[in-house]
Amino acid sequence: MVKMLDVAKAAGVSKSTVSRVLNGKDIVSDEIKRLVFKAIEETGYRPNLLAQQLATQKTRLVGFVMTNALYNGPYFSTLIYGAATWSEQYQHQLIFADGKHSAEDETAAIDYLVRMKCAGIMVYPQYLTPDELDAIIDTSPVPVIVLNRTLARHPECAISVLHYQCARMMMAFILDMGHRNIAWISGRNGSPTNNMRYQAYLDELSAQGLTPVPALAVPGDWSMESGYAAARQLIEQAIPFSMILAGNDDMALGAMKALQEAGIAVPGDISVAGFDDSRIGGFVSPALTTIKIPLVDMVKLAVERLLGISPHTDKTCVSLPGELVIRDSVKNLN
Repeated sequence: MVKMLDVAKAAGVSKSTVSRVLNGKDIVSDEIKRLVFKAIEETGYRPNLLAQQLATQKTRLVGFVMTNALYNGPYFSTLIYGAATWSEQYQHQLIFADGKHSAEDETAAIDYLVRMKCAGIMVYPQYLTPDELDAIIDTSPVPVIVLNRTLARHPECAISVLHYQCARMMMAFILDMGHRNIAWISGRNGSPTNNMRYQAYLDELSAQGLTPVPALAVPGDWSMESGYAAARQLIEQAIPFSMILAGNDDMALGAMKALQEAGIAVPGDISVAGFDDSRIGGFVSPALTTIKIPLVDMVKLAVERLLGISPHTDKTCVSLPGELVIRDSVKNLN
């Protein structure tokens, strides 16, 4: 069994220094923390969390707030799995609180995690506005990191994804493949992520001198079922299109099923693409072209910032880029 002394030797520090790092003592420098956690990873050391909590009167918990309207599907399961994995990697356990159905519920969930004495709290907001989140951070006794949003007064407490740029990248690829009549399936109404992706769709069409066709932009709600229904609507309208870009992979997969059931070949007749790079998208036939969103990187950085392992040195929001994943579902019309 690996002991604390083994970690100390691997890190080149004393056993008492390792203990201070694990107990969250602020007198340890960031570089020493980094060395100790690296040694913990290399040696596979697992401390006795109960003994530490009894000794320090502190919990080794990382809180996560998300509304139950969101945690369904591969995007959010990946997010939660990544948060749990990286919390454990740094000798903490993830504790989840449901933000339910309103800003008041999300605030109550944050307050609950504060009272549980979490070391820090991640929030993936659905209802709380940036101003409300800034106000919560002002008074919170523990660090709070907001995911997938930007903040005006506490930008260093937010980690976002460049959704607009990702969607422009996808649209540029689609247009480069010769598509001009491009349908759009929206995610849930009011979602900032959906709004940014849809605006990028419109802006890239405009940049290429193309006029969007309002009837080719149909609503969805992020689910496969809504993507299926949206594709059926597009087919029934009988307005020509060669391409469906869905706001996420789940809706794209639902659209593919509707097309195939209607005898429309993908990508032979209609091409399809999505966002998020869900695992299933790489295993369907044809494999789905998509944008890989760095969800695990986002929660890894959030956990590291909450625990002081990767502290922010300036008042800037971290915005992470996506990656175009080209597979088989988009036909080259050139």
